[in-house]
Amino acid sequence: MDVSIVVPLFNEDESLPELCAWIEKVVSDHQLSYEVILVDDGSTDDSWAFIENKSRENPHIKGIKFQRNYGKSAALNEGFKAAQGDVVITMDADMQDSPDEIPALRKMILDEGFDMVSGWKKKRYDNTLTKNLPSKLFNAVARANSGIQLHDFNCGLKAYKRKVVKSIEVYGEMHRYIPILAKGSGFRKIGEKVVEHRPRKYGVTKFGWQRFVNGFLDLATILFLGKFGKRPMQFFGLLGTVFFLIGLGSSIYLIIAKLVSVDFSLTNRPGFYIALTTMIIGMQLFLTGFMSELIARNAPERNSYLIESTAGL
Repeated sequence: MDVSIVVPLFNEDESLPELCAWIEKVVSDHQLSYEVILVDDGSTDDSWAFIENKSRENPHIKGIKFQRNYGKSAALNEGFKAAQGDVVITMDADMQDSPDEIPALRKMILDEGFDMVSGWKKKRYDNTLTKNLPSKLFNAVARANSGIQLHDFNCGLKAYKRKVVKSIEVYGEMHRYIPILAKGSGFRKIGEKVVEHRPRKYGVTKFGWQRFVNGFLDLATILFLGKFGKRPMQFFGLLGTVFFLIGLGSSIYLIIAKLVSVDFSLTNRPGFYIALTTMIIGMQLFLTGFMSELIARNAPERNSYLIESTAGL
């Protein structure tokens, strides 16, 4: 199969007929074998009824329905599991992504050898203060910490080699940082393409202010797991040791001062309690690293490594 098109959606019954017709026209014009996987993230409108009817009319249209709303990351993850195409393309269902971009994105994967290509909506039609500034901040922090030079990590229009989507797990709110997940799994050839951003024609945005907080928390999670996921002791143990030694050094200094001067009072000095607290925090951090190491070493996937190819086996 040439291409799998994964479309997560939530209450998009107005846009789905036009979107599916547009996708069908594009793939037909370019003679591509395809499948469209519509992942209904617990819609309460007639989205699923349309998907059922459409899948009966066109066997290339497939649907997955969640019992309740789990979020875009979960929808993408299930779509990735079901995808069978050599190239997997994701797009939003609100008609702000253009299906006309599909052939060019696919060509970049196949002809230019990219593992993944992310869209960049250079000219936007939603330049609002509450949407654009946080987005620019997220992208700047993600670029600085990941080393991936993309302008728009969160663009819904992306293309992947099939082995990329089969090698990553998207959960929480991590759909914003799929390029970082891909890089963490060993796929380093990540490209970018300027894509059309269309004015919103149907519905309203499904993301509220919570995305500001969740975005940074998920970025911190990805960066931490990517570096210390299989060796947590190197983070918690080092931090705990530093805290413990600072507290121990302060305690020794205060004890020596007490021995030198009889009038020196330990219990009346804040430094004494700060030193004890620092030592306790250090021990707790060290034990946290020790317990995390035990959990990591006993996890079933502790020795799961991605093998690109073999020879002579």
